[in-house]
Amino acid sequence: MGQAHGRLDKGDDVGSTVGQFCIMVSDLEESVRFYTEIMGLQEQGRTEIPNVNEVHLAGPEGGGRLQLAKFNPTMTPQPIDHGRALWKIYINVDDAKGTWKKAVDAGYTSHMEPERLERWPVIVGFVSDPDGYLIEIIEHEGPRPGH
Repeated sequence: MGQAHGRLDKGDDVGSTVGQFCIMVSDLEESVRFYTEIMGLQEQGRTEIPNVNEVHLAGPEGGGRLQLAKFNPTMTPQPIDHGRALWKIYINVDDAKGTWKKAVDAGYTSHMEPERLERWPVIVGFVSDPDGYLIEIIEHEGPRPGH
């Protein structure tokens, strides 16, 4: 067994998961409020290292983690450039319509009111976070994946 041309052979067991990913933010505390008070994530800890402050967030039931990073303005003095690489961030919630409404009522931009998708057993809505990242709010009908 082993790798052949960058692919695993059948039967190879990698045993990996996605731990967390990190996004740049322009206002760390505003982003923390958005992801905790509106999206329902919990602050797991903070890291302060030279030129960057980070906050680690996760759901109360586990899953992947989201890290918010605010760089010292001398390192990144320009606005955040989203480019085209990151499409959206999925946030699993118990109440998609309620979470979406809370975000819209707080002044965040709505891109789609939550609706039931025919293809999958989910209710999905979209908003932008404080820095314009597209957030897909997902309510699963039945158990969430990974539970």
